[in-house]
Amino acid sequence: MSATREIREADVVLVGAGIMSTTLGVLLKELQPDLRIELLEVLEKEAQESSSAWNNAGTGHAALCELNYTPPRSDGSIDISKALEVNVEFDLSRQLWSHLVRTGAIRSPESFIHPVPHMSFVQSADHVAFLKKRHAALTAHHLYRGMEYTEDKGQLADWIPLVMEGRDPKEVVAATRMITGTDVDYGALTTNLLTDLKGRDRFSVHFSQRVTNLEREPDGRWRVEMRGTQSHDRRSVVSKFVFLGAGGGALPLLQTSEIPEGHGYAGFPVSGVWMRTDKRELADRHQAKVYGLAAVGSPPMSVPHLDTRIIDGQRHLLFGPYAGFSTRFLKHGSLTDMFRSLSFDNIGPMLAVARDDFDLTEYLIGQVLESKGKRFETLRAFFPRVDEADWQVEVAGQRVQIIKRDPQRGGVLQFGTEIVSAADGSLLALLGASPGASTAVAIMVNVLERSFADQLKRGGWAAKLKAMIPSYSQSLIDDAALTRRVRAETAEVLHLRNL
Repeated sequence: MSATREIREADVVLVGAGIMSTTLGVLLKELQPDLRIELLEVLEKEAQESSSAWNNAGTGHAALCELNYTPPRSDGSIDISKALEVNVEFDLSRQLWSHLVRTGAIRSPESFIHPVPHMSFVQSADHVAFLKKRHAALTAHHLYRGMEYTEDKGQLADWIPLVMEGRDPKEVVAATRMITGTDVDYGALTTNLLTDLKGRDRFSVHFSQRVTNLEREPDGRWRVEMRGTQSHDRRSVVSKFVFLGAGGGALPLLQTSEIPEGHGYAGFPVSGVWMRTDKRELADRHQAKVYGLAAVGSPPMSVPHLDTRIIDGQRHLLFGPYAGFSTRFLKHGSLTDMFRSLSFDNIGPMLAVARDDFDLTEYLIGQVLESKGKRFETLRAFFPRVDEADWQVEVAGQRVQIIKRDPQRGGVLQFGTEIVSAADGSLLALLGASPGASTAVAIMVNVLERSFADQLKRGGWAAKLKAMIPSYSQSLIDDAALTRRVRAETAEVLHLRNL
């Protein structure tokens, strides 16, 4: 403590200046404006890792086109349960964003969200049969009212001309389309949210601050120690609640906290590369997000897609991602990140995953060694007349997938997101990846319910939360009328298409 020059006190400490921490910060400030909140970020600016527009898929994941959310069952039927869950979680995000636009916290929805149709595109008779069955299963539910399906090549040429031009006329293809889809720039949204937070009382943000230690105080609060990456000054802040929303950096911080609930967790980092074109002619002719099927053995985050992206007001096309492997936990991290995260607690689960998921390891090695020509071969399956000269490589962000203990297998690899919480809810870490940013609001509501249950029940927070998110405490999956009302209202505020 003698080397620490400053000790502050706070009600809440948020670690990581990405979409997760800023979403939680805005929710907490809306619910109780007098909370003392400090946000700590190791980099010099917000949203430079997974929240950055160039570092993530940025689709506004709503399970409209992602085929991995609707797996076939053993009897041949389609399981839509995961798709329904993700679909309504994005509705929660739309509701909070609409509230913030109405109140002026976000000045313009066009600064971060735009209407872009979401499509699934498949090739071969077997895949077409799957897509047709998937369409029937989804459209039987009110959440997917208006989803279109076609095998008609003329219709497809109108929807996605770049995908259809130059294609063998004998090829069997099909697609579904939802015109209510969106493109979301989570980097721009993060900046919007942080700009609003900076203008609120009792909120402060500290960039270029690396958290070096997390330790329990005798009174149950947490002492968060940090060091300036430029000044090298050492500081501490003592807080009742700590949220670790630092993307891939959350796991090492969770381990530093030494809470029992964090034991056994490990991370498996997966990197990514995009092919990107800024050619206006191409971007103007392809106005959709088109998802295909992932290769056998590949991780869900590697589902190929040809995406319209709107970043800083300009249209771009991205294709990928091509998966890879790096031992970094963050794009701006260290090659030693994965090795420093190993411990006696998690080496067993890590070895079990290495034993049981060899196909994934083999796939990632193949992706790392893949030639430029092979990458364009994959793109050409989506865009037959692709000109390699129009495209450049864009390095994506790091994703750290969760490895956790499993009583049967010793360890399992997960591709979703998971909240790891201290028993008393005073410290939470968010681990994992996709669907990530698009479900940030749903995840942060879960954080509130875990760590601020008393305030929600007896402090008046529940009513305030429902004013921001009208479907809170109700089920959009079960209530068709509420779904129609919520979607119509948010579409009007956010300037989106509605059905």
